[in-house]
Order: sequence, then structure tokens, then C-alpha cells
Amino acid sequence: MATKAYYPLNEIGAGKPGFAKTRSIIEAAFYGNNVVKVNTLKEAYNLAKNSPGTVVTDMPVYRGEEFGLEKDAKVLLFNDGAITGRYAAARRIAGEPGVDCAALDKVAMDAIYQSRWKKMYHAEVYVGLDPEFMVKAHLLIPQGEENIMYSWMLNFQYMSDEYVKMYRDSKMVGDGKEADIYIFSDPQWFPADRPGVDYSCLSDPQTLCYFNTDQNCACILGMRYFGEHKKGTLTMAWAIANRNGYASCHGGQKEYTLADGSKYVASVYGLSGSGKSTLTHAKHNGKYEIKVLHDDAFIINTDTCASIALEPTYFDKTQDYPAGCPDNKFLLTAQNCSATLDEDGKVQLVTEDIRNGNGRAIKSKLWAPNRVDKIEEPVNAIFWIMKDPTIPPVVKLKGASLASVMGATLATKRSTAERLAPGVDPNKLVVVPYANPFRTYPLANDYEKFKKLVEEKNVDCYIINTGDFMGKKVQPKDTLGILEAIVEKKAEFKQWGPFTDIEIFDWEGFVPDMNDSNYVEQLKARMNDRVNEIKEFGVKKDGYDKLPDDALAAIQKVVDELK
Repeated sequence: MATKAYYPLNEIGAGKPGFAKTRSIIEAAFYGNNVVKVNTLKEAYNLAKNSPGTVVTDMPVYRGEEFGLEKDAKVLLFNDGAITGRYAAARRIAGEPGVDCAALDKVAMDAIYQSRWKKMYHAEVYVGLDPEFMVKAHLLIPQGEENIMYSWMLNFQYMSDEYVKMYRDSKMVGDGKEADIYIFSDPQWFPADRPGVDYSCLSDPQTLCYFNTDQNCACILGMRYFGEHKKGTLTMAWAIANRNGYASCHGGQKEYTLADGSKYVASVYGLSGSGKSTLTHAKHNGKYEIKVLHDDAFIINTDTCASIALEPTYFDKTQDYPAGCPDNKFLLTAQNCSATLDEDGKVQLVTEDIRNGNGRAIKSKLWAPNRVDKIEEPVNAIFWIMKDPTIPPVVKLKGASLASVMGATLATKRSTAERLAPGVDPNKLVVVPYANPFRTYPLANDYEKFKKLVEEKNVDCYIINTGDFMGKKVQPKDTLGILEAIVEKKAEFKQWGPFTDIEIFDWEGFVPDMNDSNYVEQLKARMNDRVNEIKEFGVKKDGYDKLPDDALAAIQKVVDELK
């Protein structure tokens, strides 16, 4: 699939696809006479390398010439300042209750006017790596922010000859009704009193991440962190995918080939730190031939159940990759890390979050030699990864409504670093539906997509607990052992206690005692948390995220069976 960039004159005008207010404000800026088009990764690399403040390390980019760089390209480091992570509070999403698009449009108009005094760079990439789903995205960003632009072009698919041809041969998304993605970003922006601009429409007075996904455009202001640009772009692509029959996935997927030649495709969904990437990239000591789709962003066709990766590279934390780690050979750029000189006087990265939390790097596609851009085999199983101390290391969910609603209430424990208000239960679960905080459309859309996979396409659904079970830590070897037993069809599931729609695979050392009243009470409390979340979805934001009645009924049944 491809998006639309060029229009015959009779297709230009009010009320026609690709022409609406917010988009018209943003797109026009890309054609200004202060805009310089950046066409290649080599150009972007040289601009970033020479941007003030860039640290050019002596670490070579491994096989960089294979994806558009010069042979002598080096890993570039850039540090953002005080902010070293994403800021969800700045997001304003058109269509959500309480979002004043008229006022936000004025903020965007004024920010674009102020950008006329700057040289602006225009870069393009593809999001989606197969002719079935490829959308073109444009970024406009000011001089001085070349490192964001370069990392953005690396993170997604730059316009190589191979992918330009692939895009040209792909079919149009939504019968030609989906326009290219346009993102205007000015990290140097700050609010100032100007006629006609009211900043009370912002949820944060100094930053803005404004999405109008119906119009495939966004405006990012005052935000330096590269992750805002990466996830902002994915947000737009996921919204397009959602409108066109795909389940949008913030997770990982891999395909196993077993000894008998059969295939097994597993999708895992979890929040940062849940073990999602570990499970996705685990090699299982060479027991199987494995293909990895991606560990962060992909989509599933809900008709064919084939899956497509949205980006070639990996945006990973550097905390677990100390100096000298073999994986560092695959780094392309780094953000919010330090640097020092080695014994040979060479500039090396200092990682391990010594400088600050959430040090990051973009790693090459070559890091996973078993990477593929599409898995044609239908997905076999969905694994919701949770850190809920009342759930055993694995349970299997029967019934499409329960399977999907458990994803909608995907839960984890609160961080010990959180400061809680008086009276807040520290054991109450934190819920992020489908482990995807980047959804810009009603939650019911995701609910129905995953329900369809289970109900109509016979996809199995499991919960895997990678945290602790009633005080005992679930080790990676436990989780991987469980996964292998399921893949090899050796896992014997049986009804779990009183639950008619949940089955359990007893794992040594983690068998729940349903006669322990304290345990049953806690399990019921945590399941009741989910009931309350579903009820809250129905009223919060004027019911924007209300789920169908069968969702609440499915999880309420679980609670009732514990009586």
C-alpha cells in the first residue's frame, strides 16, 4: 500500500481526501523558500555530524555502506539537555473530548509563521516495509536539529533504490484516500504572547504534541527528545493501519520453524521492561530456526493474519550495553549518553545510564541476523505480558471477549519510584491497553480487532507473567521454558480453579493454591481492578474509550466465579 502525495487539479479542494484545515496549515510549510530538501542518508549524516554539539565518536558504523552511508561513517552522539524521555502529558489528539482543535490550529499556525526565520530541513521516509503496507512520511525540522532528522531517517526506511521501486509498485492505501503523513517539528519553539494565540488549549504550557490522525498530520513543538518523533510517526502509521483493516501492535513477533518443518508465529505485547524484546530475540539455544519481525512496532492483517514490520532498526536503551559489549558494534546513533577517551585516545560512548536515565541508541537491522520485514504465515498466538503478582507464569484464555479484554486491561505493577497520593493502593495495577499508549482512536477499535483474531481466525491467547508470583520472581528461563513447551505443543493446559474461561499450565514452583484465602482475595482484588478499569473507560473522556458490553461481562464473570 502507498499513500497519496500528488493530486490532479480536479481532486484538490474543500471536502476532498487530503484537504482539511489542520493538514493545510502544516503541509504548506513544507514548500516554503526557507526549506532545504534532504534526499539521502549521506546528506543527513553530514548535516548531523557538523551540527553544533554533536559528538563524533571513533566507533565505526558497521557495514554502513549497505544502507546508504559512506564506508567511514562513525556513530554520532547527541544529548538533549534536561529532558531524556517521552512526555505523554503534552499529547493533544484531535477528536478526543475536550481537545480544542480551533485553538490548537492557531498555535500551529503561529509556530509555523515563526519558523520562517529559520532554515528548515525536509526529510522523507517510508513506514512499513512491504508492498502490502507502505506509507510515506515527511518531517520538517529547523537547522540545529539535524541529529533528530538523521536518527529519524535511520529509524524508519530511507528512500533507497530498492524501497523506492517497492513503494512505486505497491497499491494505494484506502483506495487512494490516505494522504502522506506530514509532521512539523520545532524543538526550539517556546510560547510567547502573540495576537490570536491562546495557549490554554495546551495540556502543558511549554510543549505540544498535536495529532490529527484523521488528516495524517502532526505538530510537535518544544520537544527535543528523538523518541517523540519516532513514536509520533508510528502513532500516525498505526492510525492509518487501524482504518484499513489491521491490528496495530506495540510489541514483538517471531516465527519458529520446528524440527518437523511446521511453523509457529508468536506475538508478544508488553510495556517497557516487561521482557518483550528479550522474548522476541531469544534464540532458544539454537533449538529452532527463528525469524524475527520486530520487537516494537508491527501490524497484523486481520483477514490474512500476515504481519508487517513498520521500521527496520531498533531504538533501544543503552543501560544494559556497557562499553566493549559486542552488541555495540551495531549502533548507528546514540542519545543522552556520555563519552570518554579510551587507552588509544579514541572517543568511546559511556552508557549504562551514568549520565542520566533512559540513555538510548538506534541499532542497525543487522543486529538481528534473522530479521524479516513480513511474516506471511498466519499468527498462531498472542501473549499479553503482565507483571501481576496474582497471575501464575502462564494462563490460557478461552473465549474471544475475555482474550481481548485482558489485552485492553494489560497491567503492570506500580514503580517503586512513584510518589503516591494518600489513600492510593500501592498494589493496584497500572493498566495500559494493549501495551500501546500511542493509540489516537477509540479503544473499541483495538478491542474488536484482537477479538476478531481470536474469534474468527482461531488465534490462541495467553497471559505471561514476567514479574513475580506472590513474592517469587519468575525468571527468564521459566518464561522461555513455558514458551518452548507451548510452541512444541507439549504444554498441557487444564481448567484453572473455578474459572470456566481460563486454563493453567502448572509450572514447577509457581502453582497457585486456590485454598489459600489470602491469595484468592488478592487475585479477586486484581481482577476487580480490571472490572473497574472497563467501567472507567465507559465514563472517562465522555465515554470515548467505552468498550462493548461483552467486554465487561467477560471480566465480571471471572470475578464472580471467585465468590
